[in-house]
Amino acid sequence: MLKRLDKIRFRGQRRDEFLDLAESPNTSDTECTDEAVMKPRTSIRETEELREVEGEQQSDAQAGPASFSAALQDDSRTDLNEVKGHLEIALLEKHFLQEELRKLKEESNVDSLRQELEKERSRRMELEQKVNDALRSRLEDSPSQSPKAPPPPPPAGSGTEKQKDTLSDSFLKWLYDRFGVYIEDFRFQPEEKTVETEEPLSGKRLTENMRRLKRGFRPVTNFMRNLSALSSWYSVYTSAIAFIVYMYAAWHGWVIPMFLFLAILRLSLNYLISRGWRIQWSIVPEVSEPVEPPKEDLTVSEKFQLVLDVAQKAQNLFGRMANILEKIKNLFMWVQPELTQKLYVGLWLAFISSCLLPYKLLGFIIAVYAGIKFFIIDFIFKSCPKLRQRFDTPYIIWTNLPTDLQLKERSSTTLSRRAPVGRGSLSAAAPLGAGRDEDGGRYYSTKRGAFHEVFSLPESERPLTVCENGWRCCLINRDRKTPTDYIRNGVLYVTENYLCFESSSSRSGSSKRNKVIKLLDIKEIQKYKVLSVLPGSGMGISIATPSTQKPMVFGAMMHRDEAFDAIFTQYNKILGIATATSPET
Repeated sequence: MLKRLDKIRFRGQRRDEFLDLAESPNTSDTECTDEAVMKPRTSIRETEELREVEGEQQSDAQAGPASFSAALQDDSRTDLNEVKGHLEIALLEKHFLQEELRKLKEESNVDSLRQELEKERSRRMELEQKVNDALRSRLEDSPSQSPKAPPPPPPAGSGTEKQKDTLSDSFLKWLYDRFGVYIEDFRFQPEEKTVETEEPLSGKRLTENMRRLKRGFRPVTNFMRNLSALSSWYSVYTSAIAFIVYMYAAWHGWVIPMFLFLAILRLSLNYLISRGWRIQWSIVPEVSEPVEPPKEDLTVSEKFQLVLDVAQKAQNLFGRMANILEKIKNLFMWVQPELTQKLYVGLWLAFISSCLLPYKLLGFIIAVYAGIKFFIIDFIFKSCPKLRQRFDTPYIIWTNLPTDLQLKERSSTTLSRRAPVGRGSLSAAAPLGAGRDEDGGRYYSTKRGAFHEVFSLPESERPLTVCENGWRCCLINRDRKTPTDYIRNGVLYVTENYLCFESSSSRSGSSKRNKVIKLLDIKEIQKYKVLSVLPGSGMGISIATPSTQKPMVFGAMMHRDEAFDAIFTQYNKILGIATATSPET
């Protein structure tokens, strides 16, 4: 029995191993919970063993009084130890429970939850107010669809306060009905950006857009043509009447009212035309355009040729627009200082005169000068080109302004001049004035050099405006048998008296391979189809001369019809002049 009591007494931890609460360190939650769980279990087992011990003590007490007294002393010691152990365990559990309660209070912050709840309530109230405003505006915008019910009659015993409220409500309602729509327009809303879908490339669509562009520019071109005819005195009576009316209006200061009246008159005539009236007034008679064949009747080669023509027109149109913009840019950027200096002086004179002269006198001077310049000075300059090249300052400035492409060409020519001159470099040895157009200040040159030097022609011979860049083609000389002389690739030009073919061969004797045909020596010119197997009318021109046994063929020409019309027209013109001068000689 004593051995069992010793086992019970020293099974748990000793007293000196337990830490006081004041001296115990702060432990983590996991450590506290583990100790709090493990220690009660050990105490329960000890109590069960103590009960067994008490049962044995009762049985031993019956055995004898000596053993009973000894056992009683041992039981008092074990009871004290057990009570101390239970007290320490209870204190530890209390400490751990207080720590957990404090942490739970910190985690559950009631004030923050209340603030969030208030915010959600305010948001809900704002959303309800916006929905009510939207419904009210919709109902007011469509009064016919949803007629308002008549307001209920006011109660009989309403006082003065209720009357004031109804009057203020009605006044606010009237203000909202009258000005609320305009206030709604001042609401800031994000701009809606629509992305346009790009159409795929189509030959049919390209030709249709070019025709639309041509029809859209037709009123502008007609107006400019009428103005040009008016200033060049195409119709003497019309120009004289217009000059007298304009000068009379300028003398009395009615130029601006006159132009406004003409604009109103033009709109009135357009209104009558839209109503079915047939009103056509033009100084220059309109030229009827040729009727184009329907697209369904075109062959594959003709459709391809149509697409190429449209692409060429678009290319030339973009080139003209680029030239205009580049000239304006170079004028203001002092690329040609002698030209920009004239504009600079003119602007200073206009500024000083606008500061010193009264506006009525200044407007009179400008109107009179514009009328004299438009009706008299321009007519003289158009009739006498040499006077225009010397004294027409705006024309001189505009024609001599270079484009960016011309500046690059000039820089390349200056670099080639600085380089040593070779045997075949004709472009480097070409002088500045060679091949220069008197009207536009343009240098007519080919890839080999100046135009008149390449073909050994006089300086007056220049390419026509139709073929400034030439037509790419291949010359088929059927009199030659060698392949190198039979077919030559190059560029075809037409001048006033000659038809010139420049070979694109890179050999040293390429200048000898060029071809110059006098238009008067041509016996026959006609359209030619090189291969009869191909569909369409062909892409070649056949020219017969006395010096060749078989006609020469200029084939593989993209713009065959345009080239044929230009050559045939110039040929008939030269032939008519020759036949007219032959009887006199």
